[in-house]
Amino acid sequence: MPSLGAINLLPMTSSQHGIIHSHFLFNTCSQKSKSDAQSIRFGVRVRAISPKPEDGSVNVASQSAASSTSFLSVLCPLLKFFGGGDPSEGRNELIEVATSSISSLARFPWGSRSINSSANNPMTNAPNLQLYEFEACPFCRRVREAITELDLSAEVYPCPKGSRRHRDFVRKTGGKEQFPFLIDSSTGISLYESGDIVKYLFKQYGNGRSASFGLLESTLLTGWVPTLLRAGRGMTLWDKAGIEPSQKLQLFSYENNPYARIVRETLCELELPYILQNAGIGSANSDLLFSLSGSREVPYLVDPNTGFQSGDYKAILSYLFKTYCTDTS
Repeated sequence: MPSLGAINLLPMTSSQHGIIHSHFLFNTCSQKSKSDAQSIRFGVRVRAISPKPEDGSVNVASQSAASSTSFLSVLCPLLKFFGGGDPSEGRNELIEVATSSISSLARFPWGSRSINSSANNPMTNAPNLQLYEFEACPFCRRVREAITELDLSAEVYPCPKGSRRHRDFVRKTGGKEQFPFLIDSSTGISLYESGDIVKYLFKQYGNGRSASFGLLESTLLTGWVPTLLRAGRGMTLWDKAGIEPSQKLQLFSYENNPYARIVRETLCELELPYILQNAGIGSANSDLLFSLSGSREVPYLVDPNTGFQSGDYKAILSYLFKTYCTDTS
C-alpha cells in the first residue's frame, strides 16, 4: 500500500482500509486588478498567473483556447439539443459504452498510464490540487490526462454551463470565467490555460519527466472527439441538480477509461465536487483501490456521506441521480 503522507484516513467498514478524505472551506477576496486577482484559502495566498513565453512571442495555445472557448459557447446548446433527454432516465447501454470506448481510442494512449509513481513522492498523493473544469471541455481533458500520467490526486470542482456554485468562485478568484483553472495550495500558485497548467504540473511533480509525446499537441486534433461523440455529456448543469454533499465524494478513475468517463460526466452535470484518485495503469493508487474494493478496476465511487461504495458504473449513476437530485419522483 502506498505511503499516504499526512493524509487523514476516513474509516469506511471494519474490514477495509480508510480512504483519503479532505474537506476544504473557502474564503475569497476580490482585488482591483484581474491580473493580480488573489484569494485566501485555508491560510494560503494564491495568485492567478498565466506565464508568457520566455521569448516574448504570442502564446498560440492561449489564442487557440480562447477561440475554442468561443466555439464551445455555440457548440454547447447544439450538443445539448441533439443529446437531449433526461440524463437520469434509462440509457442505451450499447450506445453509451460504444461512444465512450471510441472516445478513448481517439485519445489513446494519453490519460491511460501513470509514468510517475506517486509512491516515490508522498506529496503527490495529497489532494493539494484544486481543479475547476467541466468534463466535456477538450482543454480540461488535456489537464486531466496530465494528472493521470503524473499519478496525482486532486479535488475536482465541476463547472458545467449553468453552474450555481463553482463558476462564480473561479470568476471572483481568478478574475475571469475560463476553464480549466488550477489552484495548487502547496505552492500558492493558480493558473489558467491548459498548456501552462500541464507544463507547471510536470515541472513541479514530474521528477524531471516531460509530458508524453503528443499530449499537448494532439488536443487540437482529437481532443474534440469525446465531446462530439458523447453529444455534450458533462457540459451543462442538469436542471434537477442542486443538492450539495457535506463531504466530497471520492472517485477512483483514470482519464481515458470509458466507464469512468460516464461517471465523471454525471458528477459534472450534478455539479458534485469530488476527490479524484487516479488509478491508471502502473499507478501507486492501485493498491489502495484494491484494499477498498478487492479489485483494481475503475471506476470505483465512495460516498462518505452515506457509506455507498460501488464499482458498477450503472449502479453509480442510479445512486447519484437518486441521491443528489432535487426531484426524484
